[in-house]
Amino acid sequence: MSVCGSLAALTGSAAANAAVSAAGPTFQLPFPCGETWVGSSGSFAHTGNEIDFNGSAGDGDRDKGRTVVAAAAGTVVISAYQTGNGFGNLVKIRHSDGSTTLYAHLSSRSVSQGAGVAQGQKIGAVGNSSAKYKLVSHLHYEQRSASGGIVRASFNGATFKYPGQSVTSRNCGGGTAQRRSAPSGSNPYTAAKVCGSGFKQVDSASLGSQGRVVLMYSSATGQNCVTTLRDSGSGKASASAYLQVRGKARQTDAGRYQYYAGPVRAKAARTCVKWGGSIGTAKYDSPFEHCG
Repeated sequence: MSVCGSLAALTGSAAANAAVSAAGPTFQLPFPCGETWVGSSGSFAHTGNEIDFNGSAGDGDRDKGRTVVAAAAGTVVISAYQTGNGFGNLVKIRHSDGSTTLYAHLSSRSVSQGAGVAQGQKIGAVGNSSAKYKLVSHLHYEQRSASGGIVRASFNGATFKYPGQSVTSRNCGGGTAQRRSAPSGSNPYTAAKVCGSGFKQVDSASLGSQGRVVLMYSSATGQNCVTTLRDSGSGKASASAYLQVRGKARQTDAGRYQYYAGPVRAKAARTCVKWGGSIGTAKYDSPFEHCG
């Protein structure tokens, strides 16, 4: 594991150790659906209920850049780089019952303070950012009660088995900023239709209420494909999609489009890529990631 040391003694009040209220959300693992991660509370900096996650025992820096998603829907109350507490890149989300989840040491943040996020929406990427500690890559994760105490985490209705457990994500709720019905004149295209046969979705990022940008990959051809999809098909809007393979020039498609920008394709087998896009003033830019 990439976590920091031996297990500290459990501290805090009984309220801080209680499970999140049953009236609150059903939290899911903060990673995409179907992925398996190993969590441990064994860091010297922990008080007992925090969890450090890696993809599997010993993965360490190989996890850098992997997608982190919201454990439950809510509002981003912090998206910042913090120094004194050692969190580095930090995202904190407040949920419907006042409870919060905290995601630290991120290599990048994909959401801004004040944004509404859906369960399963990408909020950042695994990293080792910290101005206080020398770390290998992992996600530091906390669930906190409405009063601020760090509580024992639960995923898919089951309490995490402290001090360590392997958990498979059931966070399969998608990645749009809000759940909403398709509006009149909605986009008839999907990323699969735009990129073509053989491409499967690797990642996506919300562009607020405007739409989303999607990264696809074809194992048959070794190509990535990026398209930016508008939610609405009403009129035209400025939109862009880009893909950059590490060591090569960026490829971009931009213009005024009714349904989508792209597709932008490039071969990138076993090579890191940077991808993103925009609709109007809403934009997303990834770090170099998805290097497998």
